Amino acid sequence: MLFWIAAGGITLAVGAILLLAGLRAGGSAAPAAEFDLQVYRDQLREVDRDEARGVIGAEDAARLKTELGRKVLEADRARAAATGDVAPPRSAQMALSVAVLALMLGGVWAYVRLGAPGYPDLPIAERLAMAEEAHANRATQAEAVKAAAANRPAPPQASAEFLGLMDKLRAALKDRPDDAEGHRLLARNEASLGNFDAAIAAQDKVISISGDKATGEDHAVLAEMMILNAGGFVSPEAEAELSKALQLDPGNGTAIYYAGLMFLQNGRPDRTFQLWAPLLDRSGKDDPWVEPIRANIEMVAEAAGEQYTLPLEPGAPGPSAADVQAAGEMSAEDRQQMIRGMVEQLNDRLASQGGSPEEWARLVTAYAVLGETDKAKATWDEAQTAFAGQDNALATIRDAALGAGVAP
Repeated sequence: MLFWIAAGGITLAVGAILLLAGLRAGGSAAPAAEFDLQVYRDQLREVDRDEARGVIGAEDAARLKTELGRKVLEADRARAAATGDVAPPRSAQMALSVAVLALMLGGVWAYVRLGAPGYPDLPIAERLAMAEEAHANRATQAEAVKAAAANRPAPPQASAEFLGLMDKLRAALKDRPDDAEGHRLLARNEASLGNFDAAIAAQDKVISISGDKATGEDHAVLAEMMILNAGGFVSPEAEAELSKALQLDPGNGTAIYYAGLMFLQNGRPDRTFQLWAPLLDRSGKDDPWVEPIRANIEMVAEAAGEQYTLPLEPGAPGPSAADVQAAGEMSAEDRQQMIRGMVEQLNDRLASQGGSPEEWARLVTAYAVLGETDKAKATWDEAQTAFAGQDNALATIRDAALGAGVAP
């Protein structure tokens, strides 16, 4: 109730201000003419003073007085014409009143229609509590698998030769139930065929056979198979395997990626960002989690309230902060030559093949570091053409250009 009282009061106050401003605008002609008249009279007095001091001659003074006298008469006529119509016409008053009323009612309608008038405020503590509740009450593995079954894509088609080999492997493992490597191979290939139930059973067998020698990767692989079987959903059972993987191997990339995904699914993008950003920084370009993280981390960062610029893809040319730091022990000349060579490499590639906004931003910054502000400015100008109409991309490059002092 307090919200509606405050909102209503603000709406009425804004409406009254708009209405009064509009009504007063109609009477602005008379004050303007009055002001002009006062200016011309002051100028006439100034001419008289200048003539008395000998600053201007009598002939010039007479000419100025004649001109100013004509302007005084025109201003006086304008004032007389305006004084009869200071207030705006009644029709204009009515139109303005209707427009202000429509604006106020339209704002209320839009909020009721598109907003959430009955929805309470969500302090951070309450949001965290809701996330914890969602995490605690999420679907089990069996429920998630059942829900995902309806949308499961058709399994990949394998050759008759491969299917024959799989039959032989299954048969062989019946005679060798304690063959951990054989079951590991079976799990991997069952998963490639889309047989996730069989793959999970085989990977679980690997862990059972290995006992205390089971690795973090073994548990991470089992968790991944469970997640894929559930259509990408991280169930409590899959989370338990991820926890085991990270206890045995805190740096396991697969487990870290899926742990971040779990937090994202349960309303904690801040925790996701804390896991994904460092993982992305230390990953190689061929690591399987790099592509999905790169595709989603900017969205995650925005949801988490983090300022984040997606780095270049691993292996992409162009000097990074680490490159510059590694060059710290070189002579000044060698270091400058190394950095300049990398900058030119990046410049040539962007000119011939194009590149991401992050690469353009890095080139702008690199030129600024080298003291070549003219090239930094030229790169920024070229980027504005290359990314015309792409506001998000231009914002990324503009930040670098502002830092380099080449953008307004």
